[in-house]
Amino acid sequence: MKAPKFIIVVGTSAGGMNALIEFVSQLKENIDAAFFIVMHLSRTSISDFLVHRLQPHTSLKCEVAKEDAKIEKGHIYVAAPNQHLLVKKNKIILGWGPEENRWRPSIDVLFRSAAAAYSTRVIGIVLTGSLDDGTTGMLAIKRSGGTCMVQDPNEAEYPDMPLSVLNNMEVDYCIPLHQMGETIFEISQNNPEEIAAPQDVIIESEIAERVVVDYEHVKQLGEKSIYACPDCGGGLWDIPKQNVGLNDKVGQGNSDRYRCHIGHSYSEKDLVVKQGEILESTLWIALRIMEERRTLLKKMEDDNQKKGLSKMASSYQEKGEDIQFHVDKMKEILYATQDTL
Repeated sequence: MKAPKFIIVVGTSAGGMNALIEFVSQLKENIDAAFFIVMHLSRTSISDFLVHRLQPHTSLKCEVAKEDAKIEKGHIYVAAPNQHLLVKKNKIILGWGPEENRWRPSIDVLFRSAAAAYSTRVIGIVLTGSLDDGTTGMLAIKRSGGTCMVQDPNEAEYPDMPLSVLNNMEVDYCIPLHQMGETIFEISQNNPEEIAAPQDVIIESEIAERVVVDYEHVKQLGEKSIYACPDCGGGLWDIPKQNVGLNDKVGQGNSDRYRCHIGHSYSEKDLVVKQGEILESTLWIALRIMEERRTLLKKMEDDNQKKGLSKMASSYQEKGEDIQFHVDKMKEILYATQDTL
């Protein structure tokens, strides 16, 4: 068993299945690298689903990543649903920590861990997908001296993820999917000297790896914001641009990101989406409670009317009518928010 020279991490989301099949079909058997893939999947997906789809299209061995497994040259490791995939020196770690960008596994978690462990020997690749998971992970790779590659958004089925990377940093390669195999092989012929990754990249990787839950670690990354974490209710820290952007060598990024001390992490876009989901859920719960209260008041009105207690019945009737007014208003708000969530 030989440890690979390069660690190649690949992230994709919507439209990713066809892209991954074309990608792995180009990989040469003698490439001195190991590949790690995170594709956003349902939590109920079968763990080896991607492996069965990809294996017929490549001579490299595809397998689901397993805890503490040694990293082998010529292997393609696929993240299982509902588990973060991280790499350390020569071994794989699976994480059960909080979601990042509303996903577990998260592309950012994989990319960041690879940058922290292998720095200049990492090649990060973002393929088709929605929203922006992978952007901050790619920034971590760039700041650690690795190579960054994205699928040309003009050919991507869903261009959001490649575009997000391109809007926040200068990549080394923005190329069509069919050129990636040969380009990766050429890069793998180099022999870069590894350097230490930036301290904030290492800290965030350790948070995801060990589920470090304390304020001191997060305080090193940013400033306390006015926002609350939509998942756990804790305070969110605003990760400043100099921490998620590029260092002095490669310019300044403009990606804002938020993290709570539990470990939940969001880009601005994902935070807005998650807040919308929580808002809608909260409004529906409030509507259910109000309708149940209205129904109970109606029952109490009828019971008192039957007993000849007209004054009490009238009181419950008025309360029920007040609740009905608020129920109608709540429905109007819910229908109106559908266009903004």
